[in-house]
This record gives sequence, structure tokens and C-alpha cells, in this order.
Amino acid sequence: MDELKIVYRKPEELLEYDNNPRNNEEAVGKVAESIRQFGFKVPILIDQNNIIIAGHTRKLAAEELGLTQIPCICVEDLSEQQVKAFRLADNKVAEFSSWDPDKLADELAEIMDIDMTVFDFPDMALDELDVKDEDFLQDTEIVKDKTPKVIVCPHCGKEFTP
Repeated sequence: MDELKIVYRKPEELLEYDNNPRNNEEAVGKVAESIRQFGFKVPILIDQNNIIIAGHTRKLAAEELGLTQIPCICVEDLSEQQVKAFRLADNKVAEFSSWDPDKLADELAEIMDIDMTVFDFPDMALDELDVKDEDFLQDTEIVKDKTPKVIVCPHCGKEFTP
């Protein structure tokens, strides 16, 4: 396995993947706040042409923060098909995670000096996390509707389930 090497690129050097299927805009502020508070800890993955493989939201957040250098890892060992597959898989796999509400409540209760409400966590000083808290847990496996969605292709009309 090759050793990963961090390289730094100017934001304007990083090219967004034209066919990126993710809508990142709503997450940019939260990612920017995370970078502001904790530093840029997760590099952007790019190909040899500086096209983003993973990290579109981090790039937008870096631009919002006015950063002049962004840490990146140049991925050179994947074929074009593997890059496309990785780009999708990297975003999809997080959807299979869920929160353990008791452990989450314990962790949040121990964080005293950082305002976690800026990341949409409940204020543990005011509330105890309630597993029925639909606002917070709406996108987790605890309350997610298990019925598969049917998506219709706008071009051909074919139906499929993701």
C-alpha cells in the first residue's frame, strides 16, 4: 500500500466534479464551523488533474472561511471507474450509521467548553436527549422509514430503488 501524502492546493486550483450528485450547500456552514473550531483535519481527495473525488463540501467551506491553502490527498491508484464508484460509496455509506442515544447523551454531557448546538446537537445543559426527539434523530436509522424509496429517472422514466 502506498503511503498517503498530504499536498496543499489553493481553492481555485481544486475543480469540482461536474456530475457530483450530492447537494452540499446546506452543510457548508456546519463544515466551515467545524474547520474553524477544530482545524482542517480531513483532507480533500483529488485526482491527478485536481478534480475533487471526495470533499466538495470541505472545499466550499474553505472558500467561505477564506483559506488560501487546502490539504489534499492525490489519489493515483484508482481507475476512472473506481473513482466514480468511490465517490458514490464514500457519500452513501454514512447513511447506514445510526446514533446510540445513551452514549451520545453521555458524550454531549461531558463537552463543557464547546457549543455543540452549532452542529445541531441538542443543548444538554437544558435538555436530556430523548430518543423520540424527531428533530434531532430524523435522519438516523432509529426513526428512518425503512420503506425503500422509488426514484424515477427524469430522462427515461425507469423506476429504481437506491
